[in-house]
Parts: sequence; C-alpha cells; structure tokens
Amino acid sequence: MKVLRIKELATDRIKKGYPILEELDFFDKEELVEGDFVRLVDNHYKFVALGYIGSEKKTAGWVLSLDDSDKIDYAFFDRLFRMARERRSAFYADKKTTAFRMFNGDGDGIGGLTIDYYDGYYIFSWYSEGIYQHKDMILKAFKVAIPDFKGIYEKCHYPNAPHKSKFVEGNKAEEPIVILENGVRYNIYLDEGWMTGLFLDQRNVRNKIMEEWGLGRKVLNTFSYTGAFSVAAAMGGAVKTVNVDVANRSKERTKEQFEVNGLDSEQHEIRKMDVFDYLDYAQKHQLQFDLIVLDPPTFARTKKRTFSVEKNYTELVAEAIQVLAPGGLIITSTNARTVSRDDFFDSVNLAFEELDVDAYLVEEYSLPEDFAVNNENPNSNYLKVFVLQRTKE
Repeated sequence: MKVLRIKELATDRIKKGYPILEELDFFDKEELVEGDFVRLVDNHYKFVALGYIGSEKKTAGWVLSLDDSDKIDYAFFDRLFRMARERRSAFYADKKTTAFRMFNGDGDGIGGLTIDYYDGYYIFSWYSEGIYQHKDMILKAFKVAIPDFKGIYEKCHYPNAPHKSKFVEGNKAEEPIVILENGVRYNIYLDEGWMTGLFLDQRNVRNKIMEEWGLGRKVLNTFSYTGAFSVAAAMGGAVKTVNVDVANRSKERTKEQFEVNGLDSEQHEIRKMDVFDYLDYAQKHQLQFDLIVLDPPTFARTKKRTFSVEKNYTELVAEAIQVLAPGGLIITSTNARTVSRDDFFDSVNLAFEELDVDAYLVEEYSLPEDFAVNNENPNSNYLKVFVLQRTKE
C-alpha cells in the first residue's frame, strides 16, 4: 500500500470524519495513481487514514477507514455490506416497497459506489475508475454478504468508462420488471443507460402526494421523466395530471407507468416539449394548477436554451407561480450537490418576492432513510425539497 503525506488542513478534516480526498491535500500529487489503496500520513508520517485514489469531478479519492488496524481487502468490504443490509432490514421486510438504496456511497463507507435494490436485483453504480478497478474483489465480498440476489447489473458513471450499463451476474431480468413503492407499481428497466425509470430518493415525497396532496387536484409535473410523481398523484385521487418533458421516450414510459397501475393514460396529458415553452403556453391560455412539481436536472441543454439549477431555478419558479392556483402547492426540488440548502431556499423564495406573491413553507424533505449520509460531508445529503403553499387571494 502506497504511503502518501497529506497537509495539515487535510489531516484535521479527515480526522473529524470528512471522507473526501482533494488534489491539493497531498504533498506529492504526481504520485497519485487511479485505483491505488493508500495509507495517509501527516507531515510527521503519523497515521491518519486508509483510502483509495479515484478521480470524480473535484474529488481525488475517498477515505475508507480511520483505523490503522484495518486491511482494505475482501473481508473489509464484506463487513461493510453486511452492516448496510442490517441497517435496511425494515426495507427488506416491507412487502409494499420492493425498491430502495441498499448501499449509499460514503454514508455506508465506500465513497464512489452506490448499490440499489430492485425486487431481488442489485444495481452497482461506479463513479470513478479508481473504485471500479477493485470491482472483482468488491463483487466477491458482496456475493458472500448478500448471497440471495437474483441478478447483478452495473452502471459506470465516470469518463471513458467501458460502458454505461451492463448485466454482470446471476439471472437476467425480463424487462421491464415491476417493483412496488408504498403499494404503487412502477416499471423498471435495469439495463437501459444510467437510469432505471424511477428516482428512489423521492419516495417519501411521492408517498405524501399519494396520501394527501394529490386528492382532487389538477397536477402539473414538469421535467416529468416517466411520470412517477403524477402516478402517485393519480393513485391518490388527482383529477388530472399534465406531464411535460423534452425527452423522446418520456411519453412512452409515462404511459407505461399509468397503465401498470390500471390507470387510463388517455385521461392524463403527456407532452413532449420544453418546460419553459409549456409554462408560457399555460400562461397564455390562463391555465391553473393546484399542484406543481419542479424537479429539474441539475443541468440540461435543449436546442432553445441551457438550464442550470444554480443560474435559472428562480426563473423557473417564477414562471410556475404564474400558473399556480390560489391555495395551490408547489414542490421545488434539486439534487444539485453544489447548491446548499439555504441557497436553494433563497432561490425559491426570491421568485415569490419578485412577483409579490405570498406563500408559506408546508414541508421540507431531504434524503429518505435508506440513503445513509455522512454528516461530516455537506454534499452527502444532497436532496433538497421545499413544499410551499400559495395563500388564497
């Protein structure tokens, strides 16, 4: 194992539990090799931590252990997987929810790797070439710790990866498979690019929509992807949903999600178009909605415009407010790690202030219970959801 000296500020952060290694942390930066397990020492060569080198955006690697007696081997990963499964025993036992996050990166002890569970199938998502180089050992440990899997798939999210998605081991699923989330059925595609058809981190928001917020409401679901928020609303008694997404396959996939739940997709609008264009259309036609969902990608580019949460979210909220009925709810959400909770709330609030529209905060959500977080890493708990209600005029 390579020994790397780290600077004083990095030493202090890591000892407090901060799991990320940054390029400026090292004295001998040129010695970094992707995938190396490293023994990190301070300026006096005293032990600080064990970790690995793996480039991921601004990250140079991850801390794996603060215990000098640990060995980063098969047994180490086996132990982490067993602990992660034990933490989620309630999810494994839940008959109404058969999809959840089984292992969540640095929250469970391995930054750069997540593992999602879909009714017996597991998807490994690798975020750096460094951790992917140890795939064989990690998979071996996983199969011993979690022997009752149906099949294993993987997604590679790092630059120049050999593939986006691949079946790895076990039995291949007949796609789509159907999973349950709080009793609602969703079609899932395990081996179709980076995404599966459902963002698991929004489970609690969808459940609230189904149990309370959807009843009797007309719903606008922007950046709707496969329409999961709308399905939850319809299952909860929404009178109508309008789903807007620019992606080519959004309409087909959204129809599937309605129909797998016995809902008539023809009773719901599914529009393939730019969200801002639809909001302009809705304003011109004086349409109003009782519930609006704004959950855009962190960054998106279409032929007409470029959108980023950091620069354009206030504008998005302002456009949506103009078609939000008095007394209506607006769900504002982002998974942008570079935007803090307070900054995101300010960007939402600014839109109401600019339009001189009154609203109050109804509820706030972050990651659900299965998405374990590292409290020393501010970016670990990345999901920010604010639900506001417009006052009745």
